[in-house]
Amino acid sequence: MVEVIKQGAYLLDGKVVPAPEARGVEAPDAAREKTIAYSILRAHDKSADPKKMRITFDALISHDITFVGIIQTAKASGLKKFPIPYAMTNCHNSLCAVGGTINEDDHAFGLSAAKKYGGIYVPPNQAVIHQYARERLAGCGKMILGSDSHTRYGSYGAMGVGEGGGELVKQLLENTYDVAAPEVVLVYLDGKPRKGVGPQDVAIALVGATFPGGDVKNKVLEFVGPGVKELSSDFRIGIDVMTTETSCLTSIWETDEVTRDYYETVGRPEDFKELKPQNGAYYDMVVRIDLSSIECMIALPFHPSKAYTIHELQQNPEKIFAEIEESCNKQLGGKVTMDLRRNIVDGKVVCDQGVIVGCSGGMYENIVEAAAILDGGSIGNGYFDMSVYPSSTPVSLAVTRGGAAEKLMEAGCVVKPAFCGPCFGAGDTPANNALSIRHATRNFANREGSKPGQGQISAVALMDARSIAATARNGGVLTAATDIEYESPTAEQLKYHYDGSVYEKRCYDGFGKADPSAELRYGPNIKDWPQMPALEEDLLLRLCAVIHDEVTTTDELIPSGETSSYRSNPIGLSEFALSRRVPEYVGRSKAVRALEEAHLKGETAPEVAEVLHKVDGNAQKTTVGSCVFARRPGDGSAREQAASCQKVLGGFANVCYEYATKRYRSNCINWGIVPFTIDKSVDFPYEDGDWIYVPGVRAAIAEGREEIPAKVVTCDGKVHDMVLQCKGLTADEKLILQEGCLMNYYAAGYGKD
Repeated sequence: MVEVIKQGAYLLDGKVVPAPEARGVEAPDAAREKTIAYSILRAHDKSADPKKMRITFDALISHDITFVGIIQTAKASGLKKFPIPYAMTNCHNSLCAVGGTINEDDHAFGLSAAKKYGGIYVPPNQAVIHQYARERLAGCGKMILGSDSHTRYGSYGAMGVGEGGGELVKQLLENTYDVAAPEVVLVYLDGKPRKGVGPQDVAIALVGATFPGGDVKNKVLEFVGPGVKELSSDFRIGIDVMTTETSCLTSIWETDEVTRDYYETVGRPEDFKELKPQNGAYYDMVVRIDLSSIECMIALPFHPSKAYTIHELQQNPEKIFAEIEESCNKQLGGKVTMDLRRNIVDGKVVCDQGVIVGCSGGMYENIVEAAAILDGGSIGNGYFDMSVYPSSTPVSLAVTRGGAAEKLMEAGCVVKPAFCGPCFGAGDTPANNALSIRHATRNFANREGSKPGQGQISAVALMDARSIAATARNGGVLTAATDIEYESPTAEQLKYHYDGSVYEKRCYDGFGKADPSAELRYGPNIKDWPQMPALEEDLLLRLCAVIHDEVTTTDELIPSGETSSYRSNPIGLSEFALSRRVPEYVGRSKAVRALEEAHLKGETAPEVAEVLHKVDGNAQKTTVGSCVFARRPGDGSAREQAASCQKVLGGFANVCYEYATKRYRSNCINWGIVPFTIDKSVDFPYEDGDWIYVPGVRAAIAEGREEIPAKVVTCDGKVHDMVLQCKGLTADEKLILQEGCLMNYYAAGYGKD
């Protein structure tokens, strides 16, 4: 289905030619400039160094878990007005009953900020973040930066990048997004999907083939090939939005008449232009996808890359579930037991819940196809239930007027407004150990309502809307949509009749109309950031969490769900840091923070003095902070709180073998957390409570030294040497780390071109 070819290739006359076989071509660096990706990146690049890009974006977008913190940070750094369109959607904490008034307080803050600084405000339930961007902001050749990891608009000809809030702050202050010139991966599509196969099936197959080996990490995926024309606009974006789960940097597709039709449909024909790679474009590797061979897929807990065909799982559920259980239970560390085999009844896999939702599932075409499959059927009155969330009010209007919503409701489904909640645990949380099948973006541990520390676990598997509907029609028995007979919707029924009038009536578009006299509206939970100390000459770190899992997600670093109600209160939110993975972390970090607070008053705690004595350290020039070790942290969400909560608690560094994503590493840097790594061949035998002393760290960062000698003082008093790495810092990142965080960097007068 998907073939990963780990060698360079050229695209010559529409054919993929391996680099060793290509004749009469330019060298890779020159030929890479012929890709669509580089034509867009260079148009937005302010750097004089072709290897180090400094990108400015055309628009920004964020949601109500992130925009308050972004605006508070930018305001503290000197923000006067939004220099480019900045849309703030309210699609994550739309349930204003959760946490008292604090969610609606944040929404009111967002509208007041849009009025004061000249922004765009999208009220609750009008659209999920990415659907609004698709319908109102995307354009061929544009670049959009979002504070959500699934910021992907490549199939509309726009490059979307998901990053933490600090990177949006930089754009609001007219600074740049700094990134090493990325490699480009050719995703070559051929063939045509079979009836019943949907975009999530292709996406799961792609993620399953590329994520485990890190093959496309921080690279750009460029989709071309004869298979592109066989896909509708909704089908393309359904694949594209899931590229985040491959860990790529961003994505882009060639555009054609299908793309032109989309922009005409949403009333913005001027935003279309044809995008094609030039002949002789070079790609650093190739992923081939034969669309005709893609089967109905399922991604089992706890990652979209746990990919199986539904037929595989049907044929051998005991073996596959046993393997997944073993992996999941190891990851859960004995706090709760995942039991998937409870869902095997008479040799068949039985599901408890179906959800079609958000930026991946809630597209018009997915809903119409699901309605066609369920037409005249019933989901029954047993344990299985099903919810459908259109991705925007225009999509809701279209499925209502076209009859799809009626068919779904007649079958027993509940059709709900636009909302991202089920994707992160704030809606449609399944019962403990129930098997929920979802056309959504993620199925990580500590997400979708899971609380392993309290013995609660959600078993979420990802599937396409078509197979979810087929399963629902079959009473919850797992069923591939290719295995049932149903009447496909007609071309007219599949045509999206967009009505954007509700946006004009309900959304506030204040770009270019900033009113400095407008007052920001604060709620009692909206708090300013505490003062962040700068990094001194030396650094003494205490390990407060040591995690040896293969990957540590942002949902473990700072849990999603109801905890996100505190997102505008840095101190309140920090109480939840690592709470579902290492519950002791907060208390340990606070104790270390108290040591640094004493140090800033000129006092040195006896335990600090004892450690520094062993390593010949000087307390007067040493910052004391907490530290997390994880093998590969930061997979998943772009939420900056995964790093800012560590900083609020006194964190000053992380140590790992590698960072799972660029966005988490960037978040760490922007909050003054030194992103140390160690060589993958080095064992990390140290434990909670051990100390790491890094002499001369400030000078090492300033001078760009990428290997920094350090010493470990273990709890039993022994001293060991180690070497920490801090590679690839930009000039601005070095200054941010020295100053202690991005806000301090701006307060010191940096970042003003």
